[in-house]
Amino acid sequence: MSSPGSPTVGIDIDDAGDLAAVRELLGREPQGRFSVAVRSADGLPMVIRNEPLLDDGTPMPTMFWLLDRSLNRRIGTIEAQGGVKAAEAAIDPEELRAAHEAYATERDRAMPPDWTGPRPYGGVGGTRFGVKCLHTHYAWFLAGGPDPVGRWVHEQLGADQ
Repeated sequence: MSSPGSPTVGIDIDDAGDLAAVRELLGREPQGRFSVAVRSADGLPMVIRNEPLLDDGTPMPTMFWLLDRSLNRRIGTIEAQGGVKAAEAAIDPEELRAAHEAYATERDRAMPPDWTGPRPYGGVGGTRFGVKCLHTHYAWFLAGGPDPVGRWVHEQLGADQ
């Protein structure tokens, strides 16, 4: 698989350089707090982990966000060629259900204990079942999540060389 190099995984404390890099990669200002979950071999943020609430209190169901532009393009091509349906057909529904549950549990643990407003819901990317976005599944997989769809995407990217 061609990628920006071997990523390093681990949540780091963000600094001004990370914020500038994330702004550049997103093409906009981040709307909530995040940390870098995975860095490319050259040290750039590759995947960020979002807090479950945006700065204005809006629920953020997408905990892991893929920033790497090359991977985003390649995964977009897989999606455009029917990748969401292909992934759903290839993955055991029970394994996918368990992944959504684990993702939601991890995100919900990060919620402020005294929060009484709207909460994020669903599993990977905010969906309750099935596959919504290959990018979010792959981001969680890269960050070490037990995501069978992310694993499937990884295999497709390897075959895509």
